[in-house]
Amino acid sequence: MTAKALMLQGTGSDVGKSILTAAFCRIARRQGLSVAPFKPQNMSNNAAACPSGGEIGRAQALQAMACGLEPHTDFNPVLLKPETDRRAQLVVHGKAVGAMDAAHYMAHRGDLMDRVMESFERLTAAHDLVIIEGAGSPSEINLRARDIANMGFARRADVPVCLIGDIDKGGVIASLVGTKAVLDPADAAMITGFLINKFRGDPALFEDGVKAVEARTGWPCFGVIPWMTATAHLPAEDAVTLDRPQRSAGGRLRIVAPMLSRMANFDDADPLRQETGVDFGWVRPGQPIPRDADVIILFGTKSTLGDLAFLRQQGWDHDIMAHARAGGRVLGICGGYQMLGNRIIDPDGMDGEPGEATGLGLLDVETRMSAGKLVAPVSGHCCLSGADVSGYEIHTGRTTGRDCSNPMFQLSSGGDGARSANGLIEGTYLHGAFSTDLFRRGWLERAGGEANTDLNYGGAVEDALEKLADDVEAAVDLTSLLASARHPGWQPDA
Repeated sequence: MTAKALMLQGTGSDVGKSILTAAFCRIARRQGLSVAPFKPQNMSNNAAACPSGGEIGRAQALQAMACGLEPHTDFNPVLLKPETDRRAQLVVHGKAVGAMDAAHYMAHRGDLMDRVMESFERLTAAHDLVIIEGAGSPSEINLRARDIANMGFARRADVPVCLIGDIDKGGVIASLVGTKAVLDPADAAMITGFLINKFRGDPALFEDGVKAVEARTGWPCFGVIPWMTATAHLPAEDAVTLDRPQRSAGGRLRIVAPMLSRMANFDDADPLRQETGVDFGWVRPGQPIPRDADVIILFGTKSTLGDLAFLRQQGWDHDIMAHARAGGRVLGICGGYQMLGNRIIDPDGMDGEPGEATGLGLLDVETRMSAGKLVAPVSGHCCLSGADVSGYEIHTGRTTGRDCSNPMFQLSSGGDGARSANGLIEGTYLHGAFSTDLFRRGWLERAGGEANTDLNYGGAVEDALEKLADDVEAAVDLTSLLASARHPGWQPDA
């Protein structure tokens, strides 16, 4: 039997589509349904490795967790990972198939619709309900031709759409009404109603606003969802969250991280930001790295050579070298690890533009990029503390050198990463290690900090998903929302 399906689209980016998809997935799961997330096309350098192989957007991995499922490539069949402002790596069904510029992709993306539908049809055959997340906004009608992410998919799959507006951005009435005004009538007919998200204050104060949107669009409002504090405890889903980074002040151990131009998998920082003993902050381009930092972390990047050049343009290389000379700690993860070495060689452009460059020279290692991308969940233990760790690897290239004989981790595949002779400079390919509580606590203590022994990071994410589902369920008329769908699905308990 084919599953029921509902698609969430937004009036723009960062209106809360990913989070609300996770919320509806968790609500459906609590009602005893087999539910799966789906995003036809995602653009993000935050990715997660799937146990069965391949990679998907990090947001879809969180949504899978909300469903009680392992990440699977069918949840996000097309993933674009930007390497430059005009070029991105194309990942289809979890596998990198090459890189292309934006114009070429836009001209040929319609060719991917059949691959998208293959994944969608497998999901609808295996589950009771599929919650679909759109990308960007359907109001970008200049991109409508060959669209596979919003109305193009909705029309092809014959899936009803709920439109989400973000009141916190301002202009939510105009964004909702304007979306109806610019859509092709056949596209607009796919929308069954709308949600107002991120409302602060008394929803009763916006009743006239709701009526105005309903009168001008003919769509019913399914709910006004309050600003949900639980989202602060969920993994960072997209680079747009870095547009307004917040410093988690109060801890005595100060950790800072430069915001690289193609930074990837920066949700590695999320467990550290939850630690009460840590003062974590992002360093924006144009700002120096603070001299009073205890630890500098270089996170992953989709283009190591490109971001190494960007780092030098900001003068951060001098700040990092001065920090290391003064006895400060530096940690590099994935691309950040590669930058800490002596040299990076990429003759065939496997990780961006072809070329090679001298690294920061803080670790006696060298990285050579080559064909083939390692994507896999991994587990092992910390070589210093013995604490178990688990996470995943997503990287191109192989790193070798003298400091690799002093690895950070021992994984099932062998030693991973490197440490300097004095132990203050560390590098690893392992993403997600800080999500492992015992390792994180030991690492913070070695860095001179004080870990919160009560913090169970995995449990905190689960609790946040439950709170998120509670808040959404209280604010949304789920019966009307799902009854309005072309193929009505589950009904919440009375």
